[in-house]
Amino acid sequence: MEEETHIKTISHGDESQNILSPYYLHPGESPGMVLVSPPLNANNYHTWSRGMIRALWSKNKLEFVDGTLPMPKKEDANYKAWQRCNIMVVTWITQSLSPQIAQSTIYIDNAKKLWDELKERFTKGNYFRVYDLLQEIHSIK
Repeated sequence: MEEETHIKTISHGDESQNILSPYYLHPGESPGMVLVSPPLNANNYHTWSRGMIRALWSKNKLEFVDGTLPMPKKEDANYKAWQRCNIMVVTWITQSLSPQIAQSTIYIDNAKKLWDELKERFTKGNYFRVYDLLQEIHSIK
C-alpha cells in the first residue's frame, strides 16, 4: 500500500521519476548501451527490428518509435524529459547500427523519424530481392 501511494505521488509531479512513465530512465541506463546484436546491416532488418522492438518495449520506450508518444510542446512540463528520453532512444538505435548505416543517420535527432527512415530504407530493398528470387526460381528448368 505504501509503495502504491509513493508511485501515485510521484506520478503527479515529475514524470521522469515515475518508474511506470516512459520518461523514466533507470540510473544504470547509458547512451553507450547496445540493445541488439548483431548490429543492423543491409541484410538483417527484420530480425534486428524485432530485437529492437523487444528491447525498447522492455525499457518502456517503444512509444518513442511507434508514434504513440509525440513530442510535447516546449511549454509542457514533460518537454525536457521527452527530449532526454528521445535522444537516449536515438542513441540506443544508433549504437545498434553498422558503422556505415550509423554515419548516414547522424543528423536525425527524432527517434520516430530515425525508426521510420530505417524501416523505409531496409524494407524496400527486400521487395526487390524477393522479386529477383522469384524470377530465378521460375527460370530454373
